[in-house]
Amino acid sequence: MRGELDAVLFDAGGVLVLPDPTVLGPLLAPYGGDPTVERHVRAHYAGMAVKSEQGADEHDWLAYDEAYVCSVGVVGPDVAEAAVVLGATRTAWLWRYPIAASSEALAELHRRGVPVGVVSNASGQIEGVLRRTAVCQVGVGDGTPVACVVDSHVVGVAKPDPAIFTSALAALDVPPDRVAYVGDSVVIDVRGALAAGLRPVLLDPYGDHGDGPWVDGDGVAAGHARIGSLHDLLEWW
Repeated sequence: MRGELDAVLFDAGGVLVLPDPTVLGPLLAPYGGDPTVERHVRAHYAGMAVKSEQGADEHDWLAYDEAYVCSVGVVGPDVAEAAVVLGATRTAWLWRYPIAASSEALAELHRRGVPVGVVSNASGQIEGVLRRTAVCQVGVGDGTPVACVVDSHVVGVAKPDPAIFTSALAALDVPPDRVAYVGDSVVIDVRGALAAGLRPVLLDPYGDHGDGPWVDGDGVAAGHARIGSLHDLLEWW
């Protein structure tokens, strides 16, 4: 996509921050789960792939929770209870563990003069989370300056509804077809970006999503780029 894009918008969950593995590791250890951070990072993307494969919407996380606990090593009859415990603990405020490689890439894009922003389905907390973890903020701060942080709870509309991107595009002042949107969900992020006329980019670090083709709600094949890390974006600028 070199030369085809002028700006990038990012999802927050799964792209900039993850459910905190330092909390979830000990939580699932009694069920046989591996408590290491690496295993829990891996589990998130396994869960998101299953969630997308089953077409689960923003409010349906059961498939994610079951895939997550299996990915960290929970087996047999413990899977069902462990998934319930994970679902009860993984609140919106637990999405606070910064992905170091993503923070580095975000900062480098800013240094290269690429306009960037965040558009996230959240619960009114994500701007504060990103600021406190020094990932990014609007204006001056400890993280990377961004043009906007759009929280679905605040603006009253959530992906895949394309209206959530309206204020972000205004803040960037870039045509939609010149803006990439990076997310980790086909159902929520890729479809939402396509509906808004943006260029969808799926973050798929472990190749969990297979080859598709993915289909949107109208039965149209949903083409999108795929990357393993936000560092891959740097090849486009």
